[in-house]
Amino acid sequence: MDLFPLARPFMSLLDPETAHRLTIRALRLGLGPRQDEPDPASLAIDLFGLHFENPLGIAAGFDKNGEVPDAMLAMGMGFAEAGTVTPRPQPGNPRPRVFRLPLHRAVINRLGFNNEGHEALHKRLAARRKGAYPRTGIVGVNIGANKDSADRIADYEEGIRAFDGLASYFTVNISSPNTPGLRALQGKDELAELVSRVLAARRTRRVRPTPVLLKIAPDLADEELADIAEVALEQGLDGLIVSNTTIAREGLVSGLHAHETGGLSGAPLFTMSTEVLREMYRLTQGRLPIVGVGGIGSGDDAYLKIRAGASLVQLYSALTYDGPALVARIKRDLAAHLAADGFAHLKDAVGADVKL
Repeated sequence: MDLFPLARPFMSLLDPETAHRLTIRALRLGLGPRQDEPDPASLAIDLFGLHFENPLGIAAGFDKNGEVPDAMLAMGMGFAEAGTVTPRPQPGNPRPRVFRLPLHRAVINRLGFNNEGHEALHKRLAARRKGAYPRTGIVGVNIGANKDSADRIADYEEGIRAFDGLASYFTVNISSPNTPGLRALQGKDELAELVSRVLAARRTRRVRPTPVLLKIAPDLADEELADIAEVALEQGLDGLIVSNTTIAREGLVSGLHAHETGGLSGAPLFTMSTEVLREMYRLTQGRLPIVGVGGIGSGDDAYLKIRAGASLVQLYSALTYDGPALVARIKRDLAAHLAADGFAHLKDAVGADVKL
């Protein structure tokens, strides 16, 4: 039973974190929608040795502690991403720390990697693999570093070791603006060391090592993007996620919560993140799969990300305003765009607007 359309007006009156917590609880109780019809064949794509029934995923931050990945897959998502998770539990920044901006269909957050830590997430992911009916489906793990860590790169290595064998893929999150100093790991020298150590932490005995993707910020200068592309290609990263939230406030008018500090997500991020996506696709010469994130609220948005170079896309903030029915709507419209432009398969549209 899908109670979300009835509950949404009530939820919008609540503090955003309270509303989110209630949403997670409802999904755990099986009260979310379920997709019964198969996805159009044109939406399927194979990447990283994984088969995605459709390119639409739930971004990290929604299910930090891996409580409802299977509910999101049942809803019709092609993949789900748990986290960001840090080695030790941490409370994050003081509340209030999440703010809706309905006029802009945006959200500002300064959560600060609040999560229950590796042990809690490991138990949940291990449990979904056991029992008479083990769960399948693509579930990635987004790993981060504790705020007070003396060696943040070591925290990422620990994340790889903790979830290798449980995660379908890893996302290395060094681009959150809410952990002081974290974004410095995007510098060329720091990034080269991080990527080298993280890739070395994977279990080498596996026939196919767990894919590792890097999530970057949208606020980087051209030379910084070029450095990231160079490191990613030289070190053998499996892919990129473009992008995290922005510290910019372009396009926002003054009003309630517009002055709050933190990362801005939602519709105002779309143009900036898509421009960075296009540039990273060009810089990597289309050789690295890219997950497009930032401001997706429609099938049109998803299609523009794909034509700019994304092989997969993720959303989160738009669900705050439109609810889970948005998932089916995006996939339906995306399939229609592919058909209208003569693309039999999603992969044929990837990067169609970029000259390499």
